[in-house]
Formats: sequence, structure tokens, C-alpha cells
Amino acid sequence: MATERTFAMVKPDGVQRGLVGEVVARYERRGLKVVGLKLMRVSKQLAEEHYAEHRGKGFYDGLVSYITSGPVVALCLEGRNAVQVVRDVNGATDPTKALPGSIRGDFALDIGRNVVHGSDAPATAQRELKLYFGDAELLAWERTGERWVHEKA
Repeated sequence: MATERTFAMVKPDGVQRGLVGEVVARYERRGLKVVGLKLMRVSKQLAEEHYAEHRGKGFYDGLVSYITSGPVVALCLEGRNAVQVVRDVNGATDPTKALPGSIRGDFALDIGRNVVHGSDAPATAQRELKLYFGDAELLAWERTGERWVHEKA
């Protein structure tokens, strides 16, 4: 499987609850590499671009309002099958259906306050990464312990 990059975010509830370190640690322990990370406030314009596919749905205004309500931590994670790995680590979008051991299964009870976001497909990851990071903000680097995470192909 080829190395890919994906977008993840610790949402305002995760930041407010002091879960940033725990969330990043879970991604790293799983074998993903952080190649971009920033604490930021999402503007209304950025939120509307991010959630454009939901425009017109009953929950759209609430999504935009919530994601702009406080700081978030935007992440670019790299690794084999990174999109699916992040989705697995995050757990089901509805925390009541998320497995224990996943971020949402361990820390969330409400779908509207589910701690993290992760891209749902490689194409979505590319789009979201471009929204949140400029090319100069993503760092290509070699993790010297990579041989302990993956066998050589």
C-alpha cells in the first residue's frame, strides 16, 4: 500500500477538553507521522468551504457555527492507508456506535461534540488539506524508526 496523506482535526470540544495531546498521540502510536500541525480558529468562510457539500441540509448552520466557536488543531498525517487508519482510530461518527478504544468511543457521547474530524476518502483529504495548509506548511521528513513500523516492500 502506498503512503498517503490525510487531514484530521481536533474540533473545538476536543481542544476545550484538553484532548489534543491524547488525540495526536493515538495517531502517532498507530504509526502515522505528523507532517503538518497548527492551532487555529476556523473562519466562517473556511467553514462554509469545508462543509460545502452539506449546504442546504438542516444541520449545516449548526456545523458552521460549531466549528467556528473555538480553536481547533488541524493536522496532516502521513502513512500507509492513512485515510482509513485515521477513520479507524477516530471511530464511528456517532459516538454511541463507536467502539471502545477509538477516540470517539472513549471520549464522546454526542454526535455534535465528537472530538475529531477525519477525511472520508483520499480525494476529500486532498481537498481538505488544501483548505487548511499551504504547501510550505507541510514538512517532508524521514522518521528514523520507520523500519519498526513497516516491513520493507
